Amino acid sequence: MPNKNEAALANAPIGPMMVKMALPAVAAQLINMLYNIVDRVYIGHIEGTGRAALTGLGVTFPIIMLISAFTAFVGIGGAPLASIALGAGDREKAEKILGNSTTLLLIMAVVLTTVFSVIKEPVLRTFGASEDTIGYAVDYISIYLIGTVFVQLALGLNAYITAQGRALVAMSSVLIGAVLNIILDPVFIFVLKMDVRGAALATIISQGVSACWVTGFLCSKWSGLRIRRKNMRLEWAVMGQVLALGIAPFIMQSTESLVTVVLNSGLQFYGGDLYVGTVTIMQSVMQMIVMPVQGITQGVQPIISYNYGAKNYARVRKTFRLLLRTTLTVTIASCILVAFIPEQLALIFNNDRELVELVGRVMPVFFGGIWAFGAQMACQSTFMALGQAKTSLFLALLRKIILLVPLAIILPAVTGKVMGIYVAEPVADMTASAITLTLFMIRRKKLLPEDE
Repeated sequence: MPNKNEAALANAPIGPMMVKMALPAVAAQLINMLYNIVDRVYIGHIEGTGRAALTGLGVTFPIIMLISAFTAFVGIGGAPLASIALGAGDREKAEKILGNSTTLLLIMAVVLTTVFSVIKEPVLRTFGASEDTIGYAVDYISIYLIGTVFVQLALGLNAYITAQGRALVAMSSVLIGAVLNIILDPVFIFVLKMDVRGAALATIISQGVSACWVTGFLCSKWSGLRIRRKNMRLEWAVMGQVLALGIAPFIMQSTESLVTVVLNSGLQFYGGDLYVGTVTIMQSVMQMIVMPVQGITQGVQPIISYNYGAKNYARVRKTFRLLLRTTLTVTIASCILVAFIPEQLALIFNNDRELVELVGRVMPVFFGGIWAFGAQMACQSTFMALGQAKTSLFLALLRKIILLVPLAIILPAVTGKVMGIYVAEPVADMTASAITLTLFMIRRKKLLPEDE
């Protein structure tokens, strides 16, 4: 029998239920964002070396994003399937998905730690590190890699707490780590004078605490889905389903690394370290916009998945319509805000006058298409929630691989100007959003038939 949280997914009024699920998820995303944002704020204001240290931290993003991408491969790939199974009344299958996912995350943690520890310096140089910034980049990532297992468990398994309708518990796991990180950062960076190494140490300690919270809850009697030893033995059929759906969020996050490499390399070639620094700041602002939207979509996903599994298609359609309106409202408002106060946003991360003025010129261009991004996020997350692996894979490739990366290479080469790199982002955003929304409108009648 469904517990009260699962029953609410099926029967509670959609508007209040979306708020109940989305607000904690948004809060969790915002809190999670603080892990990196707070590091950048403190590092960017280190006396004398802040600008170089901030740029050095920026070139570690591709590695950090790749590690996070593997958590999405398993967590975001398996959680919708677990929700669909719960909606269909098959709790045993849902727990088998959770158990296999836990084992996969542990295996990935060992492999990622080993590989990146060996190849970190040449990789960082490829990602845009210069002689002035490579030392900071190596110092940060060397310590961060030690905590890879914590990142995998904290982020990868937290999705299974949300999948059972326990959004507040999922938020709490992130809140605990983020608050600890905010407290430890200034202590390690300034009091103990560890600089970027202190920021990395604060992060892995905080992620370790979050990982203990998440795994502890999923092993307890309070969880509707529990990690059981018998389900941790890998089964190819279960792994195949999880990885088939997880390939889309994996590509979405891992290609963020490729995008960062292309942008950093191009900006280094056409502009230099100062221009690379603008991307570090603008990616931070992008996180401030995208993560709340991701929180909304991730909070709503269990409602869509559970009711899709229960064949309650009318409820799924109604939820999607409200989701689309909400995400578009957030991204349109964000686009307006960035256009009016770019320099003020840049000052959050660094007070170097030259860097701030450059960000003020290029940020409105870079974010010119973010208003349309809400449509892509709503449609893409709904395809994920419905278990549509192939469509999700195409959409994951569309914006970054098919559009953004080629544009970021071609436009500056054709124009001979660094501004071509910044223009590539809004062109890719608007084009991808239009294609995604059109594809969803075409496929919705087949996925969500009205003759239920």
